[in-house]
Amino acid sequence: MTTATIVDAAERQLVVFDLAGESYGVNIGTVREIIRMQAVTHVPETPEFVEGVINLRGRVIPVVDLRKRFGLAVTEQTAESRIVVVDITGHDIGVIVDAVTEVLRVPGSAIESDSALVTTEDSYYMDGIAKIGARLLILLDLDRVLQLGDDTANRIAEVAA
Repeated sequence: MTTATIVDAAERQLVVFDLAGESYGVNIGTVREIIRMQAVTHVPETPEFVEGVINLRGRVIPVVDLRKRFGLAVTEQTAESRIVVVDITGHDIGVIVDAVTEVLRVPGSAIESDSALVTTEDSYYMDGIAKIGARLLILLDLDRVLQLGDDTANRIAEVAA
């Protein structure tokens, strides 16, 4: 294995989005598609952060508002707001973000997995921090962020049926 191969293996390609003035990145491999905002049908008896479901080309997709999930102030959606449809353990889930800004390739050497400085409860959702010049990009572990729990998943499945 060459040095170039080792570096390439550590490199990550990320979809970057804004949420409440901060930039976040997710592994591009989990992103199915990025769509404009559309009408979301509310599903009763689900957690507040589950916005509801959408019909995406005949498929019913649950939609999570990341602002609500992270306990951030909720604002009106804008023309830049997007739903990022991601694959989590074989299920498509939409996440509402303020804007999708770019796709980046980040070398593994620029990613810090464990930060002793970040010890908040929300660090459970983090997959690391990417250092890009003077900019810091929070990398999210969407498997953890989007754990809906059995009751919520079952309720959404009932609506989708």
